Amino acid sequence: MEQRRNDHYFKLAKERGYRSRAAFKLSQIIKSYRFVRKRDQVVDLGAAPGGWTQVLIETVGNEGYVFAVDIQPIEPLDSPQTDFIELDITSNSAIEYLLKKLPVYVDVIVSDISPDVSGTWELDHFRQIHLAKSSLQITKKFLKSGGNFLIKVFQGNELDPFINEFKKHFRQTRIIKPKATRISSSELYVLGLGFKRRKVVLN
Repeated sequence: MEQRRNDHYFKLAKERGYRSRAAFKLSQIIKSYRFVRKRDQVVDLGAAPGGWTQVLIETVGNEGYVFAVDIQPIEPLDSPQTDFIELDITSNSAIEYLLKKLPVYVDVIVSDISPDVSGTWELDHFRQIHLAKSSLQITKKFLKSGGNFLIKVFQGNELDPFINEFKKHFRQTRIIKPKATRISSSELYVLGLGFKRRKVVLN
């Protein structure tokens, strides 16, 4: 049953010209929660090979913009509404570099970033949470007040502490497993709605 479902999304991605079956995960979440809208400016962390970026471009339309960020180069997309930023988001200089590339604030940030899977579950989970924490730091810097943030996580011992920290920054939090996700997969998506930007108090 699971194999048939996986084949379905793989074939559907090819038919519709998406670069990955993961495009349907994002599409399903957007349809359910409508957290990305026309004219939004969006940052796509871990964008390679570009499936999520394609869905975002379709969603934001001609007046929106998508900044695709990844440590690996991405084959250019045929759209004037996107820009690629090659970057390791875990580097100490990541935020400083993004300050030169991004608007002051954006409407939405998404992250489907994953580590290179080692096959050791505990290690992969730890690496994923490390990437999630880096994504959250970038979000706290660049997401506008009231903005939305979607991130992929792996289930494991470090997940609850991460979600508890995540919840502090959003008015609402949702834990999601879209239909396009493999049943056996440990991945989940955490959606934060209504970012609570902290006010800077000047002395």
